[in-house]
Amino acid sequence: MELHNRLELKFRLDASQKKALHRLKIFSVADLLFYFPVRYSHISEIKPISQLVAGEYATVYGRFWSPDIKRGFRSKILRAEGEVMDETGKIKVVWFNQAYLAKMIHSGQFVELTGKVMESKRGKYMANPEFKKIDSMPIDIHESLFNFDKKKQSEVFGFPVYIETKGITSKWFYHTILKIIKDKTLNNIEDYIPKEILQKYHLPSLKSALIWIHSPKNAKDAETARKRFAFEEVFCIQLERQHDKFEYRKNKSFQVKLDKNSVEDFLNRFPFALTDSQKKSTETILGDMAKNFPMSRLLEGDVGSGKTAVAATATYATVNQRPNGQSFGNLQVAYMAPTEILATQHFESFIQYFKHLSINVGLITGSGCRKFPSKVNPSGWTTISRAQLLKWVANGEIPILIGTHALIQKTVKFKNLALVVIDEQHRFGTAQRRKLVRKDGIAPHLLSMTATPIPRTLALTIYGDLDLSLLSEMPAGRKQIITEIITPNKREETYEKIRKELKAGRQLYVICPRIFEPDPEKELALNVKSAVTEAKILKTKVFPEYEIGVLHSKMSKEKKENVMADFAEGKINILCATSVVEVGVNVPNATVIIIEGAERFGLAQLHQLRGRVIRSTHQAYCYIFAEAKSEKTISRLKALKTAKNGFELAELDLTLRGAGELGGTKQWGITDLGMEAIKNIKMVEAARAEAVRLIEEDPELSKYPLLKEKVRQKVQEFHFE
Repeated sequence: MELHNRLELKFRLDASQKKALHRLKIFSVADLLFYFPVRYSHISEIKPISQLVAGEYATVYGRFWSPDIKRGFRSKILRAEGEVMDETGKIKVVWFNQAYLAKMIHSGQFVELTGKVMESKRGKYMANPEFKKIDSMPIDIHESLFNFDKKKQSEVFGFPVYIETKGITSKWFYHTILKIIKDKTLNNIEDYIPKEILQKYHLPSLKSALIWIHSPKNAKDAETARKRFAFEEVFCIQLERQHDKFEYRKNKSFQVKLDKNSVEDFLNRFPFALTDSQKKSTETILGDMAKNFPMSRLLEGDVGSGKTAVAATATYATVNQRPNGQSFGNLQVAYMAPTEILATQHFESFIQYFKHLSINVGLITGSGCRKFPSKVNPSGWTTISRAQLLKWVANGEIPILIGTHALIQKTVKFKNLALVVIDEQHRFGTAQRRKLVRKDGIAPHLLSMTATPIPRTLALTIYGDLDLSLLSEMPAGRKQIITEIITPNKREETYEKIRKELKAGRQLYVICPRIFEPDPEKELALNVKSAVTEAKILKTKVFPEYEIGVLHSKMSKEKKENVMADFAEGKINILCATSVVEVGVNVPNATVIIIEGAERFGLAQLHQLRGRVIRSTHQAYCYIFAEAKSEKTISRLKALKTAKNGFELAELDLTLRGAGELGGTKQWGITDLGMEAIKNIKMVEAARAEAVRLIEEDPELSKYPLLKEKVRQKVQEFHFE
């Protein structure tokens, strides 16, 4: 068998299996070999039926009763079902798309079942478990956990478990991959990771790793194989990021050099003193901008930590500089915000920062264009046509242009663009940056900013091409948000506390995990609060005297903007929303936030949502409504009260819940294995160091064609742009 062979040419596949493999993007023998197990069944997972917990994988022993074939009410798909019983209880067993299994197990047969425990409104059940007929029940299951023969440890380690999809089972993957391995397909496989790197970090070869990950003899083999593929994933990302950095640095930039006294004068105009981390970040950024290659920097800081003040200082330094070799004109700055509301708020702020200078500030959004100052009213702004604004930007008359994504469209041409500030655009890709490079090879400096707390390992990986700066303190005078975890019995009491704040003229956010109510017909629908229904309940039963608005991602852009504008102007007192308000909303009068179904959110995300109410010097309150009763969930949520900042919480989230929960790291297309690596700072730093070394020595990886091809494949899977 060859790695490039299509599966249907080597295995007999029925129509549903072909569809399933197509859905999983598995077409060739190589694709199948790189479809890794998510876990391994293990004897230590044997449990009495009474102790089974939904969501866990487990092995149970018992007698199988009442085998039957049923047809789905809506789907009409046949399934096998029955129930298994031990001394402690019984549980339903279902095999979807495998009706034939009902004929293979007779009533009263002793079985060993391994699979995932699911739960619907009708109770717990095991879905598509692996099964083994056995002659009798083990005399003492508890004893079998500890008294196993070390020589037979491979049997005890169990078999790999793969993610299944409709039409294909974990067992099919296991047996098919074993056939490929036994066929000696791996004998001629070439490794794309350089040999010296594998030896340096004690990583197995590609052939060994593939055998060990699919059919490990023991836990150590499986772990070593996973370590190799985890390293590989982060290494490929790092190579791609470091190459981007290398390419971007080939460009020249406008060197921005400003004397210290001038910067001090500008900073003294702020109505507050800069924190130590703001000063340090400002110095670093100004130092970067004085170099003759473009800066690429990510500024991370909690909501309200003063990123805009740092960006304004970098902007001031830029617009005070003359273009190369000229005695007139200014260098230009483009400041991109994620929403029209935030762009407009920044426009208003920048007017305050720069009104003492004779500098024009422009605003461009989908709704229209503005310019400050106005000829008619020198202390205010005026609405101008898009054509007029574009003309003034193109001839350099508007040095500061603030806007949404409209900023980087082809129609917007700058004369001397020297700095681009990106606010909360999680990934401003290489392709977008290339568009900003001038024909003469001059590229703007890039300052990307985020309030999303990202653990250091994740930031080093995802933003490998950017240098990192951190704002770790809050400005003086900000009161700590009072955070309380509210159990269902304290709900009414909490509503009364909130009513006092509303009476005092403050506003309230209510965040819900869903937009609409779940379909009650769906067995596994999560019964969590929805923004639309909660707004109705609050209006009819709790706060009928107040104006309530709804905001969620399914609404049109215009509708969202209108609702937010009404909330910002105080026309709406209570805003029921999904986590869409997480980014880029600044309403200083909103000082109270309720987060419903808090256990559905990551800690870093909860912290960011809470940050919506820290925009003023008024006391702010965050009420975390948790439905879950488990100690583990409550103690996790309690970290919100004790953690000093969002970064501490993000690190904790990574440890407790895994990186998949980090405010949507799934969006980057990194596999679970890659995310395992991201928990390991040593592995990330090693992968980064090797990538930096290779790109310095051989930027185009011409000595490593196999590795270059692997990076190219991986990059297509990542969603960086």
